[in-house]
Parts: sequence; C-alpha cells; structure tokens
Amino acid sequence: MQQLIADLQTADAGVILTNEPLSAHTTWKIGGPADLLATVHNRDQLVRLMQLLHAHGTPWHVLGRGSNVLVSDKGVRGAVIKLAGELADARFEDGLIRAGGGYSFIKLSVLAGKQGLTGLEFAGGIPGSVGGAVYMNAGAHGSDVSRILKEAEVVLEDGEVEVWTREDLLFRYRHSVLQERAGIVTEAVFALEPGDRKEIAGAMATYKDRRLRTQPLQLPCAGSTFRNPEGHHAAKLIEAAGLKGQRVGGAEVSTLHANFIINTGTATAQDVLDLIDLIRTRIVAQFGVVLTPEVLIMGEMD
Repeated sequence: MQQLIADLQTADAGVILTNEPLSAHTTWKIGGPADLLATVHNRDQLVRLMQLLHAHGTPWHVLGRGSNVLVSDKGVRGAVIKLAGELADARFEDGLIRAGGGYSFIKLSVLAGKQGLTGLEFAGGIPGSVGGAVYMNAGAHGSDVSRILKEAEVVLEDGEVEVWTREDLLFRYRHSVLQERAGIVTEAVFALEPGDRKEIAGAMATYKDRRLRTQPLQLPCAGSTFRNPEGHHAAKLIEAAGLKGQRVGGAEVSTLHANFIINTGTATAQDVLDLIDLIRTRIVAQFGVVLTPEVLIMGEMD
C-alpha cells in the first residue's frame, strides 16, 4: 500500500488520504475507515488513478454523495474514490445538460427547471450523485434516468475511457450494465425538452412538500432501503407487518416512512444489516414476498 500511495502522489492522481473514516462521507453517518480515499478533480487524474490501482491489483469502490450505501464497521479495504472539481460540475448546451458524475442529482434538477427544461423534475428528491443515478437507473414519480439520458462517459477499471449510449447501458428497473461491468461515470449527457418554468417549479414544489411530510430527511438515513417488488410497494408491506418503529441497536424503521431506516445516533452497519434481515424475514413469512435491498453494501460484513 505504501508503494501505491507513493506512486499515486508522484503521478498526481488526486488527493490521497489514508485510514479516512467513511462515516464522515455517508448520509447514514456510518462506516469504518477506508485504507485509501482518493479524491480526483478531473478525468486525467482519474485515468491515472485507475491505471495505477489496476497495475497494483488494488480493489476499489466509488463513493458519490454518500446516500444509498451502507459502509462496513470494519471499513473498506483498498481504495475508495470520490469525484470533485470538473467531475462535479454541470453545463448546458442546446437543450442538453452535461453533468459530472460527482454532481448532485437534486441540484441538477433544480438547475434544469430554472433553465426552463423539463424531464428532470423526478430527480428533485433523489439525494445521490449523477453517476450513482446512472448506475442505479434512479427514478421516482413514474420516470427514471433511462428516459432522459443520451450518453455517458465511463472510465473503466484499466483506465480506458469509453462513451456509452443509453442502449449500451442496458437499463431496466433500478439497474444498468455498470452493475456487472465495472466503471466510473465521469459525465452524463441528458436530453431534455423546453417547458414552462412555472409548471416545472410547481411540480417540483409539490414533490418537495410531499417528501418533507412523508420522509425522515432531518435524520441520518440513506434513502429507500428496498426496491418495490413487482405489484407491491415496499413501504406498505413493511407498515402492514407492523414494523414501523422496529429497532435493532441504534437502527430504526422510520415511523414516518416504513421504507427508510434511520440512524438514531448510535447505529452500526451491523445494526442496519440485522434490521434489514429482520424485515425481509418478516415480509416473506407474512406475505410471501421477497424484498430486495436497494442499498449498496461496501466493505466486509459479518
């Protein structure tokens, strides 16, 4: 690891921190230390980083804005990568939005609305990064990334750079090919339509009001815990099972929205994982439905 760190610093492959607690970088406020946390500010830095990680045989993970991820209490072996600078910026070009993989998906939807562009209103309540949204084909309110994405620039694990079209990404519900073929989205290009600014703002205000009333956004959480099974809503199943308020250690099923698990202040990753297992077991027993976690696990769990 010391030789890798020296090589990364010599190559100017980003800002390198060692043994960095990831609880400071996740919305759940949970997670042990990363062996190495690399923050890259442009594509060239990321390419050099990936080439060196590949050469050293070092495993890696990319961490967006820290939502939708559960980091192990033991931390993460290898490298964790964050995108900043040019890779966390956005610009408009003739109805297209070019957004860095590290850019806030919520902020992107707000900027689009101010430009009078419609199609991103659904993203106003999705607290992750643009890259994470592409990776998960994030969606809400009847729409998702697959409906508006034109193409994405991806840096592969050996440092090669490719541009993938919407068809290349093989989107389906909460899924893209990035979940099978490792790569990091450095830029996503979205094709939007002209719209009425007042109507866009009105729709987004309605969505925001609903979120504030129905989701525990003032507490440490990671967004929705489970995907909606076909023909069902995960939150309704969990509530029907009487699991609102159910706790394991410092992790609790929100009494406001049953598909959110909150950190009451002392939750560990194991608490959250045990609560997820309890919920899944109860839902199968009562309704015969298997819930699939939407949250990504990072690091080794017991």
